[in-house]
Amino acid sequence: MRDPLLKYPAYTKALEFYDNVAKDTDLLMKDTRGREIARQLIRAAGSISANFEEGYGRATTGEFVRSLRIAMGEARETKGWYRRSKRFLPKDLILTRMQEADEVIALLISTVKKIEERGKGDPSFSPLSSLLPPRR
Repeated sequence: MRDPLLKYPAYTKALEFYDNVAKDTDLLMKDTRGREIARQLIRAAGSISANFEEGYGRATTGEFVRSLRIAMGEARETKGWYRRSKRFLPKDLILTRMQEADEVIALLISTVKKIEERGKGDPSFSPLSSLLPPRR
């Protein structure tokens, strides 16, 4: 069965972003200070998709949306760690990753808006409703 999370562009972009961040950390591992930044980058960038996954498994729209908002915070934190890495990474790489983080944030915002719209007026709506058989 195909993972239903893959239908969300925000989720697939977050996974791609994490892979790029992971590659960047190789450049940071040469210095003690850089290693600490690398750990923080991996943790924050990995938490974006992890929060999406956790939220999707929750029973209510509100819980899913809350997890997506936490994911937005993690993406913003990742941007902050890239700002702090200016002594260790090339400027163009930092700008590229910050732009990618902004794209993830924009997709998360769009996802939240769509979920909230779909759930309006239907207190029984759940992000998992697409996996359930139709009501009779």
